[in-house]
Amino acid sequence: MKHMSLQEITAACSGQYYGDETLLHTEVSGVAIDSRKVEKNWLFIPIKGSRVDGHTFIPQVMEKGALCTLSESILENVSHPYILVDSCEQALKDIAEHYRKSLDIKVVGITGSVGKTSTKEMIASVLEQKYHVLKTAGNFNNEIGLPLTIFNIREEHEIAVLEMGINHFGEMHRLAKVARPDICVITNIGLCHLENLIDRDGILKAKTEMFDFMQPNAKIILNGDDDKLITITNVHGQTPKFFGLSTEFDAFADNIHTHSLKGVSCTLHLGDNSIETMIPIPGNHMVYNALAGALVGLELGLTTEEIKNGIESLTPVSGRNNMILTDSLLIIDDCYNANPVSTKASIDVLSGAETRKVAILGDMFELGEDEKELHRQVGSHASEKGIDLVICIGELSKETAEGAAAYDADNQIIHFSSKADFFADMKNILQKNDTILVKASHGMEFPEIVSKLQELTLS
Repeated sequence: MKHMSLQEITAACSGQYYGDETLLHTEVSGVAIDSRKVEKNWLFIPIKGSRVDGHTFIPQVMEKGALCTLSESILENVSHPYILVDSCEQALKDIAEHYRKSLDIKVVGITGSVGKTSTKEMIASVLEQKYHVLKTAGNFNNEIGLPLTIFNIREEHEIAVLEMGINHFGEMHRLAKVARPDICVITNIGLCHLENLIDRDGILKAKTEMFDFMQPNAKIILNGDDDKLITITNVHGQTPKFFGLSTEFDAFADNIHTHSLKGVSCTLHLGDNSIETMIPIPGNHMVYNALAGALVGLELGLTTEEIKNGIESLTPVSGRNNMILTDSLLIIDDCYNANPVSTKASIDVLSGAETRKVAILGDMFELGEDEKELHRQVGSHASEKGIDLVICIGELSKETAEGAAAYDADNQIIHFSSKADFFADMKNILQKNDTILVKASHGMEFPEIVSKLQELTLS
């Protein structure tokens, strides 16, 4: 990171500095909330978690060579400097906001109910054809992860592609205040976090809080095929640009053809220019990601050739439609998270497999009062798409199994109460050369299933 002095940091978080005054102009070399990641001359920000209080590790990190720490309480009998704050979590955001304002860099902010991560990866892949890009790593998209991502911006970075995830009103407002996006991308308004956001109108309201702190003259890029997003006509004097399958949009696609699990080809139309491309990850939903990436690329000065190269250079990430070929199986690892829309899209991908199709589906969380019906709809979709074996794991997934059976009682459908029950029987129900989709909400911890499948030997 660009260095910030202790004096700057104290002012940014409205803190009170305690310690050697001669160190106030000394610059920190990095910021961490994990004591294990602290390096010499770094700033440590101790966060109080549900199980662990980071303040416990202050003596340890100072011994490791940290320059300074924040603290929510007076530290008695210490020789090292510290900054007293009301809330370390708020201070983390305040310092990151200050740091972001100091950077001469373009920020692309991405949110939506479904496809945030895959769209982030697509946009980054496109922009990397011209720029030095930093992108959100893993799931660092919340009020802790986003500031930490911003602290990873170095002087050599020209663009930051930041994923912004929420589940409550007000969260996006706070994220946008830190990120200050130059380009705002919203993928869709779906059925996520309904327990807190109530309905899709609530989700729209929460997601569009991104606009609260966008930069002057920021560009807005939206999915025009989403019935909620298409209603946005003007934001602070800016007219959004839309992408989708209609010829009326600023960017649209046609000639869409699936190529089994190898990917999907299409033609992207960008004003007077067209791009024939092969997206190397399966699923028609990837076309929308490519359109978003193309529009962002155009806004930032890329040529059509650079956009095409970026789309075709895209590589999958773990847990996101990642294809894993073993001696026995082809595994579609899409188990990072799940909701009804994304799960149906993954089932659509599986339906293109050329061998026996197996869906291992787990519970989907935060769906509100309609959760059972939404699970049944997913099961019905699996049967409709001709999935040969539907394996449902978890309490809510009983409804998925019932939905699959109701659509076609002759389908092979198995429900397990737990992963352990499935593991005990999986060698008996899986066959060599099966193509297997693994999909569930993050809390189900389905990467364990992917690992077990990778170890499985079938004859």
